[in-house]
Amino acid sequence: MGDNSQKINDNILERTFDLKANQTTVRQEIVAGTTIFVAMSYILFVNPTVLGATGMDQGAIFVATALAAIIGCLATAFLANYPIAIAPSLGSNAFFAYTVVLGMKVPWQTALAGVFVASILFLLVTIFKVREKIINNIPADLKSAIAAGIGLFVAFVGLQNGGLVQTDKSTLLTITNFHNPTVWLTVFGLVLTLILVAKKVPANMLIGMAVTSIVGIVTGLIKMPHAIVAPIPSLKPTFGQALFHIQDVFNPQMITVVIIFFLVAFFDTTGTVVGLLEQAGLMKRGEKVSPRVGKALLSDATAMIGSSIFGSSPTSAYVESSTGIAVGGRTGLTSLTVAVFFAASLFFSPLLAVVTSQVTAPIMIIVGSYMVKSLGNIDWSKFESAFPAFVTIAGMPLFYDISYGFAFGVMSYVIIMIAEGKAKKVHPIMYLAFVVFLFLLIAMNQAH
Repeated sequence: MGDNSQKINDNILERTFDLKANQTTVRQEIVAGTTIFVAMSYILFVNPTVLGATGMDQGAIFVATALAAIIGCLATAFLANYPIAIAPSLGSNAFFAYTVVLGMKVPWQTALAGVFVASILFLLVTIFKVREKIINNIPADLKSAIAAGIGLFVAFVGLQNGGLVQTDKSTLLTITNFHNPTVWLTVFGLVLTLILVAKKVPANMLIGMAVTSIVGIVTGLIKMPHAIVAPIPSLKPTFGQALFHIQDVFNPQMITVVIIFFLVAFFDTTGTVVGLLEQAGLMKRGEKVSPRVGKALLSDATAMIGSSIFGSSPTSAYVESSTGIAVGGRTGLTSLTVAVFFAASLFFSPLLAVVTSQVTAPIMIIVGSYMVKSLGNIDWSKFESAFPAFVTIAGMPLFYDISYGFAFGVMSYVIIMIAEGKAKKVHPIMYLAFVVFLFLLIAMNQAH
């Protein structure tokens, strides 16, 4: 009887995910899904830490993060049949918390409404197949610079949260004096995680956080949690707040924020999905965006809508999906497995108490370094490419504002192209972006 049930289940999975045609098995897909979850599970604890800086309830964020990931992974599993996991993005949550809420003084409820509107825009662009025009008409060098700039910003926030840098009257910023013992916990976590990553140890970041938390508990720097397993925290503090504050989005400042949420999520997911599909052999390098890729983008748009309603920042396809692809993941069954693990993780919220900013800081620094690798894609020999890229990359951490870096990068590109007599080569989308960002600067100046 048991063997027959197993065969029936295998047949259902075969028909649903077309396993044989993709040269994979149920076991191989489950192993791949497990590998991806372990590689990306850090977001369950990092996201509440980052968004919690805005005053949002960390327990609710924990649940919202898991639910957004579940929706995203189920969507890629059944809509696109791809081995790609989706969850709230580390770069977007930093923009949400440190630029929009803490920098622009926008209430977090309004910021969530901005994420919701951006996700609807993402959905419409995907449904009406406008994505190719947007992808192809924003300079590739500028897209690479955006990713690198966000990476530097995320790493810088990690350095701050871990206490490794501090303010200084003479130089504005300087290295810490290391008198605070919690700083040494950050250093320990960073060194340990770097070693684990360098040695390609599976689940390196999760292990790094776990060991750092244990060391913190043993040394008395972190309090022991009251439990490990507990009922799922209430989503009430954040659920639906995005929908209740949509009317607050329609002003120049927030419209610009919405556009940046949209563009960052759009390019992040598109670039990641295409790269992962090339790795898996499901798409050839240089091949045009296929309908299935469109479904993967649709999956992210769906997850982003859910994320905003539940109470979290924008979602994105995770580059950690490459770990599962490397061990044989080829279909949506891999993503389904990741979704199941995120569902199970909902009962482990007490662990949030031991995952402090010193524990998550090393992860932010290392993930930031991953994002900066896109620097290699920029053509530094051309001034019209090099300067806008430089302003974008340097501006994000130095202005402590992703939107300013993005704005000055776009505006300098348009100005340089016009000055070089290449105005006709600039797509109307870039001129529109120039006007939008000009309004942003005016709105921000009035706000201050």
